[in-house]
Amino acid sequence: MDRGAARTLLEAAYRSALEATSAGRLVLAHLPHTPPKLIVAFGKASLPMLGAALSAFPDALFVAVSPAGVQASAVVEGAVARFQGEVIFAGHPVPDDESVRGAARVLSRVAELGVGDDLLVLVSGGGSALLSAPWGMTLAQKQALTQALLSCGATIQELNSVRKHLSQIKGGRLAEAALARGARVTALLLSDVIGDDPGVIASGPATPDSSTFADALAVLDRYGLSHPAARQHLERGVRGELDETPKPGPALAGVNTAVIGTNRLLLEAAAAYLEGQGMKTVILGDTFGGEARDLAAAHAATLRSVQAFGTPAQAPVALISGGEATVSLRGNGMGGRNHEFALALLLELGESGIFGLSAGSDGIDGSSPAAGAFLFPDSLERARSAGLDAWASLEDNDSGTFFAALGDTLLTGPTGHNLNDLRILLVGYR
Repeated sequence: MDRGAARTLLEAAYRSALEATSAGRLVLAHLPHTPPKLIVAFGKASLPMLGAALSAFPDALFVAVSPAGVQASAVVEGAVARFQGEVIFAGHPVPDDESVRGAARVLSRVAELGVGDDLLVLVSGGGSALLSAPWGMTLAQKQALTQALLSCGATIQELNSVRKHLSQIKGGRLAEAALARGARVTALLLSDVIGDDPGVIASGPATPDSSTFADALAVLDRYGLSHPAARQHLERGVRGELDETPKPGPALAGVNTAVIGTNRLLLEAAAAYLEGQGMKTVILGDTFGGEARDLAAAHAATLRSVQAFGTPAQAPVALISGGEATVSLRGNGMGGRNHEFALALLLELGESGIFGLSAGSDGIDGSSPAAGAFLFPDSLERARSAGLDAWASLEDNDSGTFFAALGDTLLTGPTGHNLNDLRILLVGYR
């Protein structure tokens, strides 16, 4: 298999998996029977999710909050033109003024609901930043705290436990506001988190929250973050001076929640495509997390096991994995978790390289404009010929620049999708 054929195959598997698990397709399969009075959609897949819902419920009012760059369907654009609702484009991964405006508009629309009205909430990853209602601190302070948590490698669970307790809309508070009006709530969620916990997806605005003010404060302690305004607010909560988020139990019993899309579905769709091309596949799992470099080392060990012992499968085989890594920023380069994983894996394997792809389903990897990066058996050789220092690039968190210089990035733009990451590693193909 030459480089061009491998690249075509890997990209086709990625795009086929995204199509098979598209947000609109998943929403259409899980819509409630009762037309909603109001649809609220937020996250990286908010516009495709909203478009599908409006195709079934064309008279519903709506508010959608989306990152810039995702294309709205003709159905959504037509509904906006009829003044049926609005789309707000807000900041991600750090919230901005439009994130605050989006959250305020959602809460004001929910406050207009009455007894017996139905609210349909469409949630996808990225919603935490896109829907921001700061509580106990300013937006600028929340932006700085969010950036600090992202930079120090905090997990999505840790990040969201903090966000929930500094927000008037997260951690079940959105659903709580609707139920207080006598409305019924249905929430359909696309998961971008390991374990698919509804309370973690977009910080669970329609889901009971098991974390506490004390948990959120412990995250700041764990990473040595000062942020006085956040600490003061969280300490007030610990002392019982502020209302906790609604907990599991009767508080949100009137909410019907379903996780309709997961990373596992994405991996299975990629495997189905490759098997259709006559390839043997093994899904290693959808729960891989931790530092991208450590994850690369673990995958390298699995690859060597396949090559040396035929476990967990005999080569040739396509190994597929998902989940979402983290990156602790040490340098000032460009890239993201998928680029960093790919570069670290190249260095782990040395000259015994493979064909592979590591990419985010949302189409954007960290500070890079690309979804991810391709790996080839000759990647390091071509890098040396181009005067690139792979180790220096890794140490400067500059994996995006490294792969861009080789022409080995996957450029898709925002996909309107968000089911975590997809890694495909072809072992034994030459």
